[in-house]
Amino acid sequence: MVEKDEVKSLAAGLHPLERKALPHLRKEGTLAELAAASGLQEVEAMRALQWLEGKGCLKIETGEKEVLIIGEKGRKAHAEGLPEEHALGALKEKGLLPVAEIKAALPEYDKEAVGPVVGKLKRLGLPFITVDGKPAFKWIEGIPLPESAAAKLLAEASAHGWELPYGEGAKQGGDDLLGRQGYAELVKRKEKRYTLTPLGIELTRAKEARKEYEERLTPALLTSGEWKSKEFRPYNVTVNVPKRTGGRQHFVNDAIAYIKRIWLDLGFEEMEGDHVQSAFWDLDALFVPQDHPAREMQDTFYLKEPERGALPAALLQKVKQVHENGGDTGSLGWRYRFDESESARNLLRTHTTILSAQTLYKIQKGLKRMPGKYFSVSTVYRNEALDWKHLFEFYQVEGIVVDENANLEHLKGYLRLFFAKMGYPDVRIRPAHFPYTEPSAEVEVYDPKRKEWIELGGCGIFRPEVTKTLIGKEVPVLAWGLGMERIIKEYYGFDDIRQLYDNDVELLKSVKAWLR
Repeated sequence: MVEKDEVKSLAAGLHPLERKALPHLRKEGTLAELAAASGLQEVEAMRALQWLEGKGCLKIETGEKEVLIIGEKGRKAHAEGLPEEHALGALKEKGLLPVAEIKAALPEYDKEAVGPVVGKLKRLGLPFITVDGKPAFKWIEGIPLPESAAAKLLAEASAHGWELPYGEGAKQGGDDLLGRQGYAELVKRKEKRYTLTPLGIELTRAKEARKEYEERLTPALLTSGEWKSKEFRPYNVTVNVPKRTGGRQHFVNDAIAYIKRIWLDLGFEEMEGDHVQSAFWDLDALFVPQDHPAREMQDTFYLKEPERGALPAALLQKVKQVHENGGDTGSLGWRYRFDESESARNLLRTHTTILSAQTLYKIQKGLKRMPGKYFSVSTVYRNEALDWKHLFEFYQVEGIVVDENANLEHLKGYLRLFFAKMGYPDVRIRPAHFPYTEPSAEVEVYDPKRKEWIELGGCGIFRPEVTKTLIGKEVPVLAWGLGMERIIKEYYGFDDIRQLYDNDVELLKSVKAWLR
């Protein structure tokens, strides 16, 4: 049961738009009907309905309705008459109308309607006879002709902007017009409907809802003292209002900033470099053989312009020797003929390990320090098929520790610490193979939601073929490369990695901030 005091209090606080809409509300109706009856614009009427819904006075639903839109031929038919009306006029005037002469009787806007007109004249019951071996219609005075549903509908549509709801009343004439090419079309449109609640019904009856209140306390009212005799509309501070969202950084950038802060707090220095690199730095300097499958076009984006890049001549020769026979590293190398032209090919970097290789070479040149710790969080490119767990452009979390005292236990410690800060307390490292590390391992974390271990990257200690060639001496270098998107998607509850980069405005507004 609705309390009278509740209705009275509610009525006193109505906004002018609500007050204007209220007398025109029925037990149920549509937004369009309310706007037409109240004189409000649809946006104003919608706002009034939303406010009333927030107060529990009504419920709003979105449905679909079919609308008949009259086309160009339909409008001309209303102005000039339907084709069958022209044919009937000619028949009545002549008394006899051969089928061959019907086309001449039709209006210019639809001379091709001979077949349909013949069918309509037959359905009217007009005698259909043969004259000199040719079919013709004969006029009979006093024959009752039914009212044309199509003509009646066109007249109604002309008074409503050439659009009508496709309901029962418009069905017969509407079907007729839809059967004629260019006369009408049927479209579906969304429709807002409302239904009053018991509280809303009582509110429409309340006299307080029809009372006028002052909306603003103005300087003029204060100066003149008139405010003393005025009754002001009370403000409702409990009513639901639309959620406002301000500008914010993209949530992926939030996560990147957080990851960078982890490594910076651990004393790491950030590595940077170009996205376009030569195969020499991306693959050869890391002891990846030139016949490795990763070099194929199916896995790597090669550039046509510029097709080739400049290489450090002295280092190129050292890398060539290491590939062919191991050089001075104590290795046998890959034991094939190294192709220098293959090294010069430009590509989009396939991993940020290229930055680690260039950093090691900078140590030899005295541009970076050793011992040292370095990291990057940056994009790489793979010629991959896009699916729920693969992207062709993604972020890689890269890191190296260059220290003569570093060992595998240190590597495990750095990775466990990083993943704990990312929300994965359970980490395991299992053996794997990569051309540039020995030992090599893959990093897995336990997902309690899926109750399974998930592989999130690779790690290891760089081989002498890499370190001795780039640094100038053999030094332990701990290294890892982790897929950032796979790491962070669990935090946001995404099952598909592509959701991280959907341009969904509602998602961007509502996704939670990165807090660990």
